Amino acid sequence: MHFNKHIFFCTNQKDNNKKCCAQAGAAEMFTYAKEKVASEDLTLDEQVRVSKAGCLGRCAEGPCVVIYPEGIWYTYKDEDDVDEIIEKHLKEDEIVTRLLID
Repeated sequence: MHFNKHIFFCTNQKDNNKKCCAQAGAAEMFTYAKEKVASEDLTLDEQVRVSKAGCLGRCAEGPCVVIYPEGIWYTYKDEDDVDEIIEKHLKEDEIVTRLLID
């Protein structure tokens, strides 16, 4: 495997004002997470990769991210939630149960 963890942020924008991750600030949260992961040296030795994704198909539960290789889905509201996902899941391999999407 190329990366130990790979987190995908849905940044999809839907037409006709339908609920989507883009309306919830997903692009800004993607940028925030990418910068935070880099600043904490989690990208060294290909440990963690932060990527944008198109529609991940969970619009009603979003905004959402999915982390592989585990296939764990999270929602988030703000930078504090993203920080918790980075700290607990990406760094400590602990699932953040309060942010899980079933």
